Amino acid sequence: MFPEKFLLRMKEMLGPEFDAYWDSMQRPPKKGVRLNGEKCSREALQRTLPFALQPVPFSPLSFLAPDDFQPGAHPLHHAGAFYSQEPSASCAVTILDPRPGERVLDLCAAPGGKSTQIAALLRGKGLLWSNEIVHSRAQILLSNIERMGIRNAVVSSAAPPVLEEKLAGFFDRVLVDAPCSGEGMFRKNDRAGEEWSEEHVRACSDRQVQILLSGAQCLREGGVLVYSTCTFSREENEGVVRRFLENRPDFVQESTGVTFGRPDFDTGLARRIFPMDGGEGHFAARFRRTSGPGGREDPPRSPRGKESPAEKLGRDFLRETLKTVPDDWESGLCEKGDRLLLLPRALPQTGGIPILRAGTELGQLRKGRLIPSHGFFMACRPEELRQVLSLSFDSPQVARFLHGEEIPCGENGYTAVAVEGVITGFGKGSGGRLKNHYPKGLRTL
Repeated sequence: MFPEKFLLRMKEMLGPEFDAYWDSMQRPPKKGVRLNGEKCSREALQRTLPFALQPVPFSPLSFLAPDDFQPGAHPLHHAGAFYSQEPSASCAVTILDPRPGERVLDLCAAPGGKSTQIAALLRGKGLLWSNEIVHSRAQILLSNIERMGIRNAVVSSAAPPVLEEKLAGFFDRVLVDAPCSGEGMFRKNDRAGEEWSEEHVRACSDRQVQILLSGAQCLREGGVLVYSTCTFSREENEGVVRRFLENRPDFVQESTGVTFGRPDFDTGLARRIFPMDGGEGHFAARFRRTSGPGGREDPPRSPRGKESPAEKLGRDFLRETLKTVPDDWESGLCEKGDRLLLLPRALPQTGGIPILRAGTELGQLRKGRLIPSHGFFMACRPEELRQVLSLSFDSPQVARFLHGEEIPCGENGYTAVAVEGVITGFGKGSGGRLKNHYPKGLRTL
């Protein structure tokens, strides 16, 4: 599980603290949950959990969970009320510190833990661009973005140089949580230890520098760049920081502004987290761009021409389904093939970028009809919708709904299903029953 050369390197790095590190590695890895405040309150989540929410220092949204907690069996996990995440993994976004209204790029985003944390801090304002170069992993990222009900996101599967070219100077903040040798994951993932070698560490370091340089080019002057890994090696952490700054004199390293973990081994400006610090293995450094483009402003989308039949279907559906149609959705209707999308207002020109989804999918167009999408209802809040079937956490109807069964319903027409006030899916009511539209691929056994 722990390669001999790796342990020798750790002894050299930690000196007298190696014994504390080794003792920590014999214990089970910590588990945690991170609250999605855009869909659920802390109080509502606490009512449904079989354990008390114990805060951790790495993020105000993150809490410890017991070793035996199974998040996939919890209804509010399906509803996107929380994300299952080892607590210290939230540290990089805390250091990034995104603010509502900003444009934020998560360059290496799958499976989506950090992207969904960024989205919660943006509070539905601004733009989140989540990218993952591996298409299969980008699909998982998209699924998590949808589950968490994020309206203002773009999910792409592009090589970093493509975004560097197409989106130069566009973002206020960029996160590069780079692929690494995964030394901090050894006690969670046996395969990470089996694949480790000093050659792999060096190869990761070279790749990380290139990815970081691409991410830097996407940032405006004055913007913030955070580089993070889940590894211990100096080559991939302090070494990458030095190489990056040598290549980009228009960036300066600055303090992370946090006190958790410990200072890095070079300047003390970056932070390291070891298992004896209460987490797994993480490193994060923060930079600011001191010169360059002042923030690219894309031309607004072309004025709408005559409303297409598909757009009319979408607008009619929104007015029938919502009490009030948000301005972004009113103006963001866009027909893409057989799908109708609700585009984010801050969306830039996207030609030449492989995009899986921009904004929210309203529904599928089929023979002059609009079949609403699961993602649309997941992006709604109960108070916005005209028809909601509200269920308590312990209702037997919750398990039946997540299993794909019909359940009793007093409404007719498309109706959202909310568990403890959190939208979990939807169905179509008729004759006192709700025909289930929960996606087959998400249903429980």
